[in-house]
Amino acid sequence: MTRVAAIDCGTNSVRLLIADVVPGGPSGEGTLTDVERLMRIVRLGEGVDRTGRLAPEALARTFEAMRGYQELIERHGAEKVRVVATSATRDAANRDEFASGVVDIFGVVPEVITGDEEAALSFTGATRELAALRPARPYLVVDIGGGSTEFVLGGSQVQAARSVDIGCVRMTERHLRDGDPPSPEQISAAAADIDAALDTVRQTVPVDEARTLVGLAGSVTTVAGIALDLPEYDSSRIHGSRITAAQVHEVTRGLLHATRAERAAIGVMHPGRVDVIGAGALILDRIMREYGFGAVVVSEHDILDGIAWSLA
Repeated sequence: MTRVAAIDCGTNSVRLLIADVVPGGPSGEGTLTDVERLMRIVRLGEGVDRTGRLAPEALARTFEAMRGYQELIERHGAEKVRVVATSATRDAANRDEFASGVVDIFGVVPEVITGDEEAALSFTGATRELAALRPARPYLVVDIGGGSTEFVLGGSQVQAARSVDIGCVRMTERHLRDGDPPSPEQISAAAADIDAALDTVRQTVPVDEARTLVGLAGSVTTVAGIALDLPEYDSSRIHGSRITAAQVHEVTRGLLHATRAERAAIGVMHPGRVDVIGAGALILDRIMREYGFGAVVVSEHDILDGIAWSLA
């Protein structure tokens, strides 16, 4: 058994998983047991789509969260640490400032991974224990992040993958930033942008071969929590749930027509997602409409779990 610490620094959040990993076992699949699993909304990618740089205040928020994570890593005695950064850092001209801060805190160099690497880690994290839920293969794993969305087709391994620059933060800043709620014209512009990206995905990922859509990350799990009418966020009920396309569309429509105050009052809503959940839900809704999926299987396991497995 190895105790590992995985840090995923995305456009909207920075997350920590400290876990005990056993790489083998009777089934050959091994086990991953959570010790700590935490998430902080830091909005590292705030303004990156417009300026091409990580803002000083965004870096400060991120480093503050990371210092708290390092204290936990030391307390729990993790033997291996891996820090992975994704879309916002890939796009930033000053990403060396981010890297320097991470080294100071964790003593390891952060890996600014490509979209394909992000997709592969997400697929591993989502599907390693998915067989217990018995969805039909192959899967189309969709990881809706803040700056990008990863699409990965595969069964026991990755067959094809594509990362495109549509994410809940990016779409909000590009199209839905004005208005409370956004106007029909803004929503239409965002949908057109998303649909163009989905057409791009089709060029390299044969999405029509997928038999099960698997949705990952905060936008998807929040939509699931709302669809399930949960009074508060409950990962045990959200993980493995099956949400229909009609439910996703209804939730999306409600979020896009709600005011900020109305979204903030939703029981499952994390405060850091209030401003961007409409765009995240819209991405999921357009994926299901354009690719013809009648339902999405929701997974709480994602790139963070993939990073942890990679350290075993």
